[in-house]
Amino acid sequence: MIAFMTNEQYNVVKKQVNKIINAKASVNDPAILKTVKTLAWEEVQQSLSDMTEEQASLLEQMQSVDDRLAADKFFYELKRYVIPFPALSESKLKKLFPKVKKLKFPLIDAEDYQTMTYLSWDEKGSQYRMIVAPFEQRYIGLRGTFQPSQQKALCHICHRFTDTGMFMVETKGEVVGTFTKRGNTVCKDMKDCNHHVETLLHLSKFIRHIKGN
Repeated sequence: MIAFMTNEQYNVVKKQVNKIINAKASVNDPAILKTVKTLAWEEVQQSLSDMTEEQASLLEQMQSVDDRLAADKFFYELKRYVIPFPALSESKLKKLFPKVKKLKFPLIDAEDYQTMTYLSWDEKGSQYRMIVAPFEQRYIGLRGTFQPSQQKALCHICHRFTDTGMFMVETKGEVVGTFTKRGNTVCKDMKDCNHHVETLLHLSKFIRHIKGN
């Protein structure tokens, strides 16, 4: 069986498995536990609405996961079926950031690509953050300043209330010589953010806001 799920869908499965584990550790009523399992499986089915019988048979095993050790084993086996984020070449990245003269791309471990919905890194020695993300059937590049916040706020990519900062992009205004700044709060920790993205809806909305669409 080939890879069939995105990072977002994998995150949904993990979240629902964790709900089952937590319920088993705290609930003694079999009926309640059965309901938790049913609802968890429905969430997975909704996220992977086009999965085949073979794929469904694999994922249904989540309902028999009893503890953290079994969950970790299940997640490890499931990871092989996650479609990795494309390893973009330097030439392709430069096309996504045509105005950046000296683009410094960070080294990324191959296995990290399987835990990405979007690619992001901070430029060393500057306040700039780079984001490469899927948007409307293609990949786009965003370069903006990133200012960490001292207070928790909503990340507009993974939609969690967590440690964030303000990502701000400056674009040319409608009047010659003017500029418009648009931004929103995103996770400080981009890797952790990718571990919690469960849908592209929030990411797409974030990009549209930044682009002024």
